Amino acid sequence: MDNIEQSAELIEVVFCRVYENAMNTSVDLAHLKKEIMQDIYNNRMLLTSKRDRPEGWTLHSGLWSPFYIQLRILSSFPSTLKKVGVAMTRLIHEKVPHVDRIVGIAFAGVPIATAISLESRIPSCHTRKLSGVRSSDELSEALSSYGQHSLLEGEINDGDVLCLVDDLVTGMTSKLVARDQIQAEIKRRNLTDVICEDIVVIVDRQQGAVEKAKAAGLNLYSLIDFVDEGLPFLKDLMVKEEYELVSGYLTNPQDFQPGD
Repeated sequence: MDNIEQSAELIEVVFCRVYENAMNTSVDLAHLKKEIMQDIYNNRMLLTSKRDRPEGWTLHSGLWSPFYIQLRILSSFPSTLKKVGVAMTRLIHEKVPHVDRIVGIAFAGVPIATAISLESRIPSCHTRKLSGVRSSDELSEALSSYGQHSLLEGEINDGDVLCLVDDLVTGMTSKLVARDQIQAEIKRRNLTDVICEDIVVIVDRQQGAVEKAKAAGLNLYSLIDFVDEGLPFLKDLMVKEEYELVSGYLTNPQDFQPGD
């Protein structure tokens, strides 16, 4: 019986490798990234003050912004989520080939991690959302009174290499909190040999997150760098004034602040 199980496992591994090689040769990643970014815009997961909301948005930082990216509704567009699963699988195979499990950061990262898992056959887990926790200090306070619920849903074992998955990165605060939450769960499970040093996201707004990640001992990889790739992908979809507004803001956001 053991030999039969081993043979079945070997066949599955070979099938996955053949499938992955086929995907690598048949999918143009640059074209796929453009399709994903344009889907995000067309399905209003990227909103602008020119097209959608004249008053714009005030970010957590206090800065006014003429655009807002909301990928939490990505699962409402299964064809786009499927493309994300394919593209992110490619990204992980290229940048983090040693990963054993992916961990979706609640909430937005959970369907993305599932899409990647279905595409790549890499097992997935996800963090639990802790109400009111937005910083490492708040996490420490919450953990002091946290009950018996797991901080991370899914199996992890000693020897595993984990890769965090999320939709978007602006700063790094929420990602650092997620990493700390996972490390706390690793300790609660009495595991001593689990590595959690890599994060992949769909979109990096390119506002210093890569540098902050390095300073924290983490590797951040993005499918689409918004300034260098994402916005240029949208040039043919946006009206001229809309494109110039977002582009100008990204060059110098202080010039667009009320009262400045």
